[in-house]
Amino acid sequence: MSKESIPHSKEIADFLFRDLFVSDEERCSLARMDNCQKSSFWILKRGFAIHPDFQAEQNYIDNAFAILDQAHLQAKKLHGMVESGQGGTHQARFERDVISDQVNKRLSQLDIGDASLVFGRIDQENSDQSETFYIGRVAIWDKQQDPITVDWRAPIAEGFYRATGKHPMGLIRRRHFATRKDVLLGIEDEFFGEDIIDDSDGPIFKGRMTLAATMEQARTGRLGDIVATIQGEQDEIIRSSLSGMLIVQGGPGTGKTVVALHRAAYLLYTYRFPLEGQGVLVVGPNRVFLTYIEQVLPSLGEAGVRLAVLTDLIPRVKVRGYDSENIAAIKGSNKMELVVRNAIHDRQRPIRDNLRIGYGLQRLSLTVSQTQQIINEAQRRFRNHNSARQFVRDQVFQKLALSSKHQLIDPEKLQNDLASALLIRETLEWMWPSLNAEHLIHDLFGSRALLRSAAGNHLTNDEIAALYRPRSSHATKVDWTSEDVPILDEAQAQLGPRAGYKEEETIRTYGHIVVDEAQDLSPMKLRMLKRRSLNGSMTLVGDIAQATGAWAHDNWEGIIEALSQKSGYRFSQLTVGYRLPQPTMDVANRLLRDTQFGFNPPVAVREIGDKPQFVSVETPARLSATVVALVRSELEKLGPGYLAVIVPDAYLDIMSDSLNSSGIRHGLVDAGALEDQVTLVPVSLVKGLEVDVAVVVEPDKIITGEKNGLRALYVALTRATQRLTIVHTSPLPESLMSED
Repeated sequence: MSKESIPHSKEIADFLFRDLFVSDEERCSLARMDNCQKSSFWILKRGFAIHPDFQAEQNYIDNAFAILDQAHLQAKKLHGMVESGQGGTHQARFERDVISDQVNKRLSQLDIGDASLVFGRIDQENSDQSETFYIGRVAIWDKQQDPITVDWRAPIAEGFYRATGKHPMGLIRRRHFATRKDVLLGIEDEFFGEDIIDDSDGPIFKGRMTLAATMEQARTGRLGDIVATIQGEQDEIIRSSLSGMLIVQGGPGTGKTVVALHRAAYLLYTYRFPLEGQGVLVVGPNRVFLTYIEQVLPSLGEAGVRLAVLTDLIPRVKVRGYDSENIAAIKGSNKMELVVRNAIHDRQRPIRDNLRIGYGLQRLSLTVSQTQQIINEAQRRFRNHNSARQFVRDQVFQKLALSSKHQLIDPEKLQNDLASALLIRETLEWMWPSLNAEHLIHDLFGSRALLRSAAGNHLTNDEIAALYRPRSSHATKVDWTSEDVPILDEAQAQLGPRAGYKEEETIRTYGHIVVDEAQDLSPMKLRMLKRRSLNGSMTLVGDIAQATGAWAHDNWEGIIEALSQKSGYRFSQLTVGYRLPQPTMDVANRLLRDTQFGFNPPVAVREIGDKPQFVSVETPARLSATVVALVRSELEKLGPGYLAVIVPDAYLDIMSDSLNSSGIRHGLVDAGALEDQVTLVPVSLVKGLEVDVAVVVEPDKIITGEKNGLRALYVALTRATQRLTIVHTSPLPESLMSED
């Protein structure tokens, strides 16, 4: 290959050095190569032949990038022109705002950073001629408005992801490009036709070498997109219709999360109206997970999707703690909806004694029975507590006005005259106070009497005692927990917004909601999500075998029932594992083999890989030192990859101190997670992450320390793409050690 075959070659050393298929000796040789030699090395190393169309396709990619750069410059110029416009009529200002918004969105789409623009091509048979389309990250056109690349989400691109030998979808050839931004590294062709028979019974993978090259890259500490390597069963889920609820079940490494995020990008592209106005919400299990996935949607040109954990959906509340599993089980129960309802009703009360108040030369009166009638009527008429406040107020002054025996009194004038009277204010606050969720739940949990009254027959005495906590001096200083959030949200929904707080206290809805790790959500959390769904359009992804925590589900039925919508639901399953090498998957599968969750494990694409290592430590006193030594050893072999030390929650501080004292820099969940090459993760927060190397500490303590400990250990064992080491002092589960 001549140097001219890559005319716009960029520095690709970092890319090659992240390739875990490259040995240490070869990395040393790479350091002495020029860019052209590096590209040639990569092509031959990956098993690609130097394709006869290589130069022509490189030229096409160069032209595509040149047009992309030009489009970006034009969009920036237009943006500057729009920003410089000032004044004018209201209509003109409105039109400028609309244009500015559209230009900003186009700029966001065109700014692809270091990502590849073109990753494939399809040749379609169309009557007596063929048409060629290049599949890219974003659609661009030349000056004649001819497509240079079509967006991967466009209908024409579907065949690139879904065509098979049996169902070619009109294709005669599909071409895959292995690229590093604008550098073409390899070409892989797949042909379709009557003389090509696809009789395979197992999973069919498109672009095998490109897929393998992607899987064998070292992790970057952030989840990347899979737009160039989406497989057929993944694409079917991504392009599923907007309506209704889609449930996606998939084992470790099947790409559940990344498929769900690509689905969000696809839906926004296909259903831009109405989703752009209604909004799309992606809910993750914890903040480490959000940090891990935050780059995917922007890389696909969709920056307007909201990424959140459930606590973010009540912005006024600061969550500072977690509940034990037994308290979390109580707070997550549907019974709390009834407790909240009773707590609100307990604040809707008739006065204790008849009210008498002076007005001019007479005394007006309001009886206990009259206030009871007002309360009953307000409860009958109004769905939300705060929306009935004005009705109660009006009725109080109506009854007072009617109590006059000397003259006809205008209730409205009476209200203007007596509204600020202390006795009236106290009466209204007693009968029907203006409430917000924080004050209601703060008062409820801080009073055993209020808890007993609201609990009725729904909670036991032990459960009431577990919910009680001493009142803080003020509701804003309460240490709320993550399990309090759905209860606060339930209270807000039943209370409704207070007068003057409509924007702040109205619960926002979304046109589509994506929920990851849905198998762990309590009934109260599911109610919180359902409340935010505008029309029942949702995508739920998870794995029942990885369900952990106080509300781990054993099947999808309970989740479906809790989120039941008129529009119904659909069920899909991902069957192919891309992350784990087969030896690691075999060990993890043995753990659940004899349980109800051990059925139908995913098929591993990567048949070859390092066998997991088991390291036995004689005494607990030697455990930390052994882990430190293993981390040092792995870092020497790891190169640019990422390593996670996964520990029982109770071991987090001890292990962090040991790593610090040994000079090993590492990130924690609440400080630097995924920023350093080594991250220390408690097993309760490791779900959804992937790293190159995982060191799992004390499996027995993980099993006994969690309500669903066996499944928690399964999660921990399935995080590593390259190597897994298990360190233990206690005996290992027999299933983990036994081999078929």
